[in-house]
Amino acid sequence: MERRFSWVRSLSGFVLAIAVTWSVLAPSAHALTEEQRLVNEVWRIVDRSYVDSSFNHQNWWAIREKYLKQPLPNREASYTAIQQMIAGLDDPFTRLLKPDQYRSLQTSTSGELTGVGLQISLDPETKRLRVIAPVEGSPAAKSGIRPADSILMIDGVSTVGLSLDDAAERMRGQMGSRVTLTIERAGEKVLEIDLVRDRIELNPVYAELRPQSNGKKIAYLRLSQFNANATAEMAHAIARLENQGADSYILDLRNNPGGLLQAGIDIAKLWVDEGTIVYTVNRQGTMGSFEAMGDALTKDPLVVLVNQGTASASEILAGALKDNGRAIILGEKTFGKGLIQSLFDLSDGAGLAVTVAKYETPSHKDINKLGIVPDQVVPLDPITLDQIGTPSDRQYQAAIDAISSDALVAGAS
Repeated sequence: MERRFSWVRSLSGFVLAIAVTWSVLAPSAHALTEEQRLVNEVWRIVDRSYVDSSFNHQNWWAIREKYLKQPLPNREASYTAIQQMIAGLDDPFTRLLKPDQYRSLQTSTSGELTGVGLQISLDPETKRLRVIAPVEGSPAAKSGIRPADSILMIDGVSTVGLSLDDAAERMRGQMGSRVTLTIERAGEKVLEIDLVRDRIELNPVYAELRPQSNGKKIAYLRLSQFNANATAEMAHAIARLENQGADSYILDLRNNPGGLLQAGIDIAKLWVDEGTIVYTVNRQGTMGSFEAMGDALTKDPLVVLVNQGTASASEILAGALKDNGRAIILGEKTFGKGLIQSLFDLSDGAGLAVTVAKYETPSHKDINKLGIVPDQVVPLDPITLDQIGTPSDRQYQAAIDAISSDALVAGAS
């Protein structure tokens, strides 16, 4: 018998839906040792939930037998066996979270973290640790670390073979402590960047009304992450800007690595009256959808800024606004993460992240590893953090020009 309660949470800036499970082993499993039962518990979750029913073209039952026959003298040996078992899926997003890693993960949606403030991924081709985006205002952002930078070492330890959670754990720490990252950037020398860990306030929305010389009142909104506060903060910001007389909007999703799936869906509904926000497709090919069926907070023209650091829930939002004809998307091709993870509680306090579905935009585009191509491609010149959203910001200026073009924005209203 199994009971499950589902809701939506965040997994390190990337999109996921959390399911908490308590599993009661079948009578045939009673002869297993405690360590074998934990391995079997993980095997069963993957067997029931993983998006690829071929399990990366493996005999999944034979995999179970192989790892249950291994010596498992202690919990660390069990964790190693589990990691090896799921590594065969060749999916960096399906992974074991040890109890301390799981607890750290569960705090990531609370709006406050202590660390350096980096959203990271494993490059699917090179298997190297890659920066999706630094959190705005974090030590990493202030140091000049950029999206697409590769992290070669953390405090002198090579990141080759490190999981995302191991790397994140090494970068977390007490406020005021130091960590050194070895960064490789295309076309430049390898950099050694010394960072002081700090408390990172995850206030996700920046909003400002910016009257123009031509009389337009353009509202500039920057959304840095889809955390638990994002939808309410965005709604409050739009309402305030409407009261101030805003007649058009720029929504900046650049370097937004994602977060809560539901936040991405709910924020899309703030802009879209009716229409599909996103489709989900599970391992059986069954398609579900999330729909907007209400009144948007504003119907004013909208331009959305994106770049290669725009990922996951940000891509759901950008895709929904683009495919519903609600906004002009401007900037660079987005990151391209179109997979959905579920997170399962394990009986010993650890967690298991499992890719359970993929998503498609309202026009049925699968953007995984492909990203969203903007309506108007505008490269971004290197700028400082303080220059984002200013006349020195080429993409921002292009958005201003787009809003001033009645012919361009008419189709988005």
